[in-house]
Amino acid sequence: QQLNFPLIADTDKALIKQFGAWGEKKLAGRVYEGILRTTFVVSTDDSTIERVITKVDTKNAAHQLLHA
Repeated sequence: QQLNFPLIADTDKALIKQFGAWGEKKLAGRVYEGILRTTFVVSTDDSTIERVITKVDTKNAAHQLLHA
């Protein structure tokens, strides 16, 4: 796809667990483990994480990201 960034296949969930993006979820009274929707803002200068958004508004994620 000629992307200008690398993609990571985290098949053993090591990275998502390390970054706190895997945990308990609840839906319709059911409790299970899964990916916790999280946005990480990464610096283009030194690749450090500048901001973490854990309560992502899926319908307004771009607005949330730009105005938080």
